[in-house]
Amino acid sequence: MRQVVLDTETTGLDPREGHRIIEIGCVELIDRRLTRNVFHQYLQPDREIDVGAVNVHGITNAFLADKPRFAEVAEDFLRYVEGAELIIHNAPFDVGFLDHELRQWRADTPSIRDLCEVTDTLAMARRLHPGQRNGLDALCKRYAVDNSHRDLHGALLDAEILADVYLAMTGGQVAFHLDVDVSEAGGDPRTRHRGQLDPGRARLRVVHADAVSCAAHAARLAAIQAASADGCLWLKAD
Repeated sequence: MRQVVLDTETTGLDPREGHRIIEIGCVELIDRRLTRNVFHQYLQPDREIDVGAVNVHGITNAFLADKPRFAEVAEDFLRYVEGAELIIHNAPFDVGFLDHELRQWRADTPSIRDLCEVTDTLAMARRLHPGQRNGLDALCKRYAVDNSHRDLHGALLDAEILADVYLAMTGGQVAFHLDVDVSEAGGDPRTRHRGQLDPGRARLRVVHADAVSCAAHAARLAAIQAASADGCLWLKAD
């Protein structure tokens, strides 16, 4: 399962008023694990950035003066996202801007939703936490995601933070994987299964959790119980 967590920064609020994307940041999740495969690009918008927008992201026209235009990176961007599930906070905003840029590039280019499945984490958060603040900073606080290094908005930084928030919102780690290469584990590869440990291996050392670890575990389960509409499955199992 390939997912791409995406964020953009723009010159203003509405592409219908001629506003443009000035930064795209994407991080990749494979089977709910972050990889090092990112897409990050600053863009020259060929227009002035609204003062209010600069106050949010800190990106100036002078900084963007030597950056490529969207048309120069469009094919690389499409190759990166095509076929993935896009995870976006307030997806209509970013998708609206991306579709506008794609139409400016080539009029017959499919829309983002034609190329990718789109999941809106803002809509997801509103279902899970109705009547509460569900901006990215509020979700970081709710799910104990560290965003202390976020003084200004930035597309890549926000995508990285959103990836952590999304994984926490959707249950964190959902499976344990023992990836054993049968060619190295010994035995007949025709009769061995991926994930089966070599019976001739040394006995594994068992390390029991101490009181501090148990207390931290209990606190984490309590936080999940409080934050999740369906409660904490681990506590239900107990």
